[in-house]
Amino acid sequence: MGKLGGFKEYARVDETNLAVAERISHYREFTVPLKNQELSQQGARCMDCGISFCHSGCPLGNLIPDFNEMVHQNEWESALKILHSTNNFPEFTGRLCPAPCEKACVLGLVEEPVSIENIEKNIVERGFSEGWIKPQVPAHRTEKKIAIVGSGPAGMAAAQQLNRAGHHVTVLERDDAIGGLLRYGIPNFKLEKAIIDRRVAVLEAEGIVFRTQVNVGVNMDIKELEAFDAVVLCGGATQSRFLECHGSDNENVVQAMPFLTQQTQKLYGADVINQISAEGKHVIVIGGGDTGSDCVGTSNRQGAASVTNLEIMPKPPISRSQNTPWPYWPLQLSTSSSHEEGCDRNWMLQTKEFVQDTTGKLIGLKTVEVAMKLEKGSNISFAEKEGTERVWPCDLAIMALGFSGPEKSLSEKLGIELDQEGRYNATQYQTNIPHIFTAGDMRRGQSLIVWAISEGREAAREVDLYLMGDTHLPTKGAGDLPAM
Repeated sequence: MGKLGGFKEYARVDETNLAVAERISHYREFTVPLKNQELSQQGARCMDCGISFCHSGCPLGNLIPDFNEMVHQNEWESALKILHSTNNFPEFTGRLCPAPCEKACVLGLVEEPVSIENIEKNIVERGFSEGWIKPQVPAHRTEKKIAIVGSGPAGMAAAQQLNRAGHHVTVLERDDAIGGLLRYGIPNFKLEKAIIDRRVAVLEAEGIVFRTQVNVGVNMDIKELEAFDAVVLCGGATQSRFLECHGSDNENVVQAMPFLTQQTQKLYGADVINQISAEGKHVIVIGGGDTGSDCVGTSNRQGAASVTNLEIMPKPPISRSQNTPWPYWPLQLSTSSSHEEGCDRNWMLQTKEFVQDTTGKLIGLKTVEVAMKLEKGSNISFAEKEGTERVWPCDLAIMALGFSGPEKSLSEKLGIELDQEGRYNATQYQTNIPHIFTAGDMRRGQSLIVWAISEGREAAREVDLYLMGDTHLPTKGAGDLPAM
């Protein structure tokens, strides 16, 4: 806990952002950090609540009251040890996680919850700046060789855990740099890529081997995996959803991932041919989630003439819905910094047609208002409202509709069974092929970064147990590994 009664003495204070006009002129992070005294006071707001529901809200089981107390006491290195004992990469979660822990905070019942995510980010940044985060090379090595396919947060977490168990770990990544969606799916203004590189340098110093531009089953023969004692597949859920309607094949109707990826590649010096650009265009982003928000922020930085965001679901309530009571994740309107930078947001609209002129140029997007129906179970259907069709000016339409699941080519080549949802079927992270495991979005479907890290850690434990017959790797929430 923090200071006794601290939650009554101190109000929640969050980081501020640079002014909109300034921050949309570049692609750097734009938050203004709190001072140490302010952070100490924020840690002091943590309550002695008896049952810490923030633990159950966090997929990693982070020891939140413990590191809050250390921050309140200005014991930052101790806070870092506690945080790293359950979370391999708090510099990622502290920037990108939607913080389900805060939604489960007991203080959130009556006041603003403890600013757990911001405290987490500041702990790890203090650790890097002070030089406390050093490579932890295992004292002993086994003779076991493990391949991790995919270098996103699940793959990196599994790699670090298995390396700490003494195994020889090689990470195979098909892109030209490590990080998975962290690298090319998250805009730089939310996560500068030097943050990834900094952590990868630590992992390499610990003995993990990273190989980029290696696409297993494409430019690497699938048989090469036979050289490893175990394989962990962490390739993510990368199949984008599409809209099947007239005009959807127009060249200016694009998917979110290529749009975001190309901008990051250009930012870091790549020669991007025929880059998708929002400059001077009326942009419509279809999809109201985090990826849609990222497309809004990127479009504004590219100089879009206007940015409109469409969502088929109803507008969420401003405060927590009664259907999602504490400590559950709330149905509640979320307004991101990208939305604040300029965006016309609209709900309960279905795309009917991408309108083109006689030359095939995209000039508009036709929508219709819908009413939502809840059917038996959890199924949802939408009924169009007559007389509500509208055409929006549109030069560039970006589909940010989420991901339907992992690509099937690798599972077909390896003979891995899928579940009914098209995910890699794995009980206790082990597929139908005993030495092949899977974790992250490949196994659970599109999810949060904090779940990816949790899955990577849990899968590593199962792999170690499979290879050695016993394991000392921790279970969820158990902080018994070397701290850094």
